[in-house]
Formats: sequence, C-alpha cells, structure tokens
Amino acid sequence: MLKAGSSPLYRQVADVIRQRIAKGLWDVGSQIPSFDALAAEFKVGLITVRQAVLLLSQEGLVQSQRGRGTHVMARPPVHPRVRIETSLAGLAEVYRTRPPKLKLLEEGSAMPVLGAGEGRPAPAYHYIRRVHVRQQQPNSVIALWLDERIFRLAPQRFRRELIIPPLLDLAGGQIAKATQTLTVSAAGPMAAQALAISEGAPVAEVRRVVCDAEGTVIYVCDLVYRSDYIQWEIDLLGPKG
Repeated sequence: MLKAGSSPLYRQVADVIRQRIAKGLWDVGSQIPSFDALAAEFKVGLITVRQAVLLLSQEGLVQSQRGRGTHVMARPPVHPRVRIETSLAGLAEVYRTRPPKLKLLEEGSAMPVLGAGEGRPAPAYHYIRRVHVRQQQPNSVIALWLDERIFRLAPQRFRRELIIPPLLDLAGGQIAKATQTLTVSAAGPMAAQALAISEGAPVAEVRRVVCDAEGTVIYVCDLVYRSDYIQWEIDLLGPKG
C-alpha cells in the first residue's frame, strides 16, 4: 500500500514493480501491465506511473516502446546477503574476516535511551553514527554508544573498525550480558536517506545491548538493515549431541 506524505509516490510505485521483477512475478521478456492498469491498481495518476517506469528504465530493468508497451529487460542485481549472527563471537568473526566499508555520518558525546531492564547507564558515552557499505551500496546504518572509558582505550581502532572485535579484544573480560533484538519495520526518513531507499520501505532493525557484571551498559547500538540484504537462518533442531 502506498503511503502519502512519505517518499514520492512514483518511487513507491517503482519499488513495488522492482520487487515483482526481482521475485520473478514478471519474467525477463514479459510485458508488464499498461500504464492505465498500473495507475488504476496503485490509485495514482498516469504521470506518477510514467515517472516510476522512467526510473526503472534508467536502472535497465524495463524498456517502453510506443505501440508495444513496457517489457522487462533484466532483474535487479542480487546482493550478497548479510547473515544475522546470534553470538558475539560469531559477529566478531564475520566483522574481522568480511568487514564492510564505513562511512561516518556523526560523532560526538551523547547518552543512549535505555529501555526498562536493559541496564544502568555508564557515566558518559562516545556516540558514532555511520553507514556500512558493501560493493559500493549502503546496506545498513548504525547509531552506537560506547562507554567512554572503553573508547579511550583505543579511539582509532573504534573509529576505523566495527565495534565488536576491538570491544572483545579490549574489554571482553568485563562482558557479563549481551542481548540482540530484531524487529521488522519500515524505514524512517533518516534511515531512508542514509540507505538510498524509499521512506516506508521494509527494513530490519537490530538492537544490541552489552552490559558488564555490575549491570552497566557498556555498549548499545541500533542498526537498520535494508531488507534485501538480510538473511536470518536458525537451526530449528538445535545442536546435536
């Protein structure tokens, strides 16, 4: 369903058509519905549909010809999936061996908003907001808060690396509790801009909270992943032994 007041309607229409092509609902070489039919389905004007099709044609996905309609020329590129790890050790291994490029958006001092039961705040935090980039495409945007006392142990490492590996290296012995929550949601304006997607597009939100033995939150982050990059696989039979 299109959402008025979020991203432009033509981008939302293009997103739906792109998803249908990606899923094979409209195969390469097939003709998609007419502009009139699409306008009626999405309850938008013909100009909006034309703008959406023009955007997709610029991406090389469709081609329109007078008298012949609009045909699918290619599927969207398949992105390598980011597996959602379920342990700090697993995260550290992935981040050490296959780190994304980091694009800094903001840095400074700020206090995180902690939920009930997440832990008590540290005296001060170093705040970083940045985008993770793979194959020249932003796949996630992260806002993180790291206990200032830990940040001071290796500021340059924490700035140039993903947080989990240096956190385990420098303060792993302090960690007594670590939780991760995943929620399927819709992109807000800031995430949409950072990830180059439409506002309201599906995203996966991940929140990680790490505490020490005293219950102090030493690290917390809010990650927003593009949905087309996410893969969450769980062994339902559990460990065999």
